[in-house]
Amino acid sequence: MLENVPYSYLIGAAVLLGLAPFLPEPHLVEKVRMLLNGELKKPLDIFDLLLHSSPLFLIALKWITAKFP
Repeated sequence: MLENVPYSYLIGAAVLLGLAPFLPEPHLVEKVRMLLNGELKKPLDIFDLLLHSSPLFLIALKWITAKFP
């Protein structure tokens, strides 16, 4: 099913979800910083990290499955 989704849709979703909310700081940047500092403990923060990074994961999965069928 993932092979039917164009990269352009996934990249658009990755940009929008990765940078949303745009101000004061993107959630993905904030959550990764929290993860690196060991502060990512609340279930909502973990969910936010998973939600905002999911398009990046799908892009990687699509690329890996295309390269190594």
